[in-house]
Amino acid sequence: MSKVRVHVFVSGLVQGVFYRQNAKRVADSLGLRGWIRNLRDGRVEAVIEGPEERVREMVEWMKKGPPMARVERVEVVREKYAEEYRDFSIVY
Repeated sequence: MSKVRVHVFVSGLVQGVFYRQNAKRVADSLGLRGWIRNLRDGRVEAVIEGPEERVREMVEWMKKGPPMARVERVEVVREKYAEEYRDFSIVY
């Protein structure tokens, strides 16, 4: 299975609803690497690396988010795979 890297921007009610914490739990369960953080404009940004099918599963989860989130838009930009990260972390 080929490995991929995506840069994701999530818009909607995605801050203050445990979006990042739940995303980390999902990413860890899928064995993915990268990071996630809140942006000042209210969006959430993430870089995700791993096997293509698992990255796809993560992006599908991000389109829904945790129960209290209201995701309006998810932008996904595919980037060159770099194997840059050791784990998946929340950036503050």
